[in-house]
Amino acid sequence: MELTSKQRRWLRGQAHALDALVQVGKGGLSAGLVRQADEVLARHELVKVRFLADRDDRKEQTAVLATAVGAQIAGAIGRVAILFRQDPDPEKRRYQLP
Repeated sequence: MELTSKQRRWLRGQAHALDALVQVGKGGLSAGLVRQADEVLARHELVKVRFLADRDDRKEQTAVLATAVGAQIAGAIGRVAILFRQDPDPEKRRYQLP
């Protein structure tokens, strides 16, 4: 499922009050970090990810992480990226996309 620009804007607004639950250190992405991001997305659907890596690496790492966990990138500003993965069960969904 590809997010529309309206949906991405709405999700960024929803994520504004959230804290970063996943932090990517200077070591980059590891199997444990991908597993942690997958578990957090399964519980929360919408997650902020904070990066400590160099500026050039952040965009690439965001794309790799999103692909690895099956999520969509709702936005990225500075050192923070917002990932969204909708729960397959409609009854467990926290966010109803516009």
